[in-house]
Amino acid sequence: MVNTAKATLSRWASAYETTDKYIIWIVLALSAFGTVAVYSAISFLARTKSDGNTERFLFAHIIRVVLALGVMGVVSLINYRTLAKYSRIALVVSVMLLAAVQIIGIRSGGAERWLEFGMFGFQPSDLAKVALVLYLSHLLVRKQEYIKTFNTAFLPIIAWVLLTVVMIGIDDLSTAAMVLLVAIIMCFVGRVSVIHLGALGLVGLLLGSALIMQSPNRAARIEAYMGVKIFPHTTEEDVFSARAEGYQEEQAKIAFAMGGLTGVGPGKSTQRDFLPAPYNDFIFAIVAEEYGLIGAFGLLSMYLILLYRGILRIARGAPDPLGLVLAVGLVSMLALYGFVHAGVACGLFPVTGLPMPFVSYGGTSMLANGVMIGILLNIVRESANR
Repeated sequence: MVNTAKATLSRWASAYETTDKYIIWIVLALSAFGTVAVYSAISFLARTKSDGNTERFLFAHIIRVVLALGVMGVVSLINYRTLAKYSRIALVVSVMLLAAVQIIGIRSGGAERWLEFGMFGFQPSDLAKVALVLYLSHLLVRKQEYIKTFNTAFLPIIAWVLLTVVMIGIDDLSTAAMVLLVAIIMCFVGRVSVIHLGALGLVGLLLGSALIMQSPNRAARIEAYMGVKIFPHTTEEDVFSARAEGYQEEQAKIAFAMGGLTGVGPGKSTQRDFLPAPYNDFIFAIVAEEYGLIGAFGLLSMYLILLYRGILRIARGAPDPLGLVLAVGLVSMLALYGFVHAGVACGLFPVTGLPMPFVSYGGTSMLANGVMIGILLNIVRESANR
C-alpha cells in the first residue's frame, strides 16, 4: 500500500515537471475567481430554492471544481492517442444519449437538455463535444493522404460532424453552433479543401436557419438582438416587451454600467437579483459589475493566455499531427466559449446560454472542461518525453 502510494505520488510529480505550468495556473486562477463570483451571484437561487442557504450551492460548486481538477489530473496521465483510438465509441454513445434526451430528457431553461439517472443528472452535449473533437482529430490525421477528396475524406467527416451538431442543436442551438465552428477550424488546420469547408459552413447555416424557424423562442431571441421583427412565427410582445427576450441583454448592460472601471466591490452586485441565471449564463456580467472593466479584462486575459499557450506552445510543439489538430480543437473550444460568453454579456452576440469555462456554476460542463485541459496537458507531457 505504501509503495503504491509512493509510486502514484512520484508519477504525479513527474507529470507536473513535464507539463505546461501556465495552463495549470490559469485553470486554478479561473476556478478560484469563478468560485468567488458564483458565491456572490448564487444568492437569488439560494433564496428561491434553499431558504437563503448560499453555502449549500457554494459547497456544491466547490465539489464540482475539485472533481473537474481531479479529472484533469487523471486524464493528463492517459496517452491522448489512446483516447483518440477509442473516441468513435464515445461519440456513438454520445449520439445515442442525445437521442435519449428527446425521449426521457429533463426540461431545463425551456429545452430538454438533461438526462437523469437517480440523483445524477448530466448533459450529453458536453460529452458529445469532447468526443467529436477527439474523433474528428483521428479522422483528419488518418485521411491526410487523400484529405482533399470528397467521397473518401470529406463525406465521412461531414457525416459525423453534422450528425452530432444536429442532435445537439435540436435543443441547444448555441452549443451546436460552437461545435460546428470548432470543427471547421480543425478541418482548416487538417488541410480540408476550402471549397469543402465552405460547403460545410453553408450546410450549417441552412440547418441553423431551419432550427430557428421551428422555434419561436429562438426566432424571438434573434429578433430582439437585431431590434427588428423578421420572422412570421413570433409576436411583437415576445420580442419587444420589457420582460421579453431583450430583458437579459438590458440587465447585463446595466451591470456593466454599474461596475464602471473598478466595480462596486465583491459581493455587492445588485443585478444578480434581476439577471436570469447570473451564476451561469451571465456570470461575466456579475464580474463586470463587482470588479469593473479592470476585473473583466483581467478575466478575459486568462483565456487569451490559454489560447496563446494552446496554439503556440502545445499545438506547435505537439509530437505528431494528431496532437497538433487535437490541441487546436480543444483550446479553440475552451477559449471560444469564454469569449462568446463575454460577448453575450456585452450585447455583442444574441443570448446563448453558454457557460464560461471554469467560472460559471455547472456540473457536466465543468467536468468536460477538466477532460479537455487534461488532454492538452498530456500532449505537452508526450512532447517532453519523445
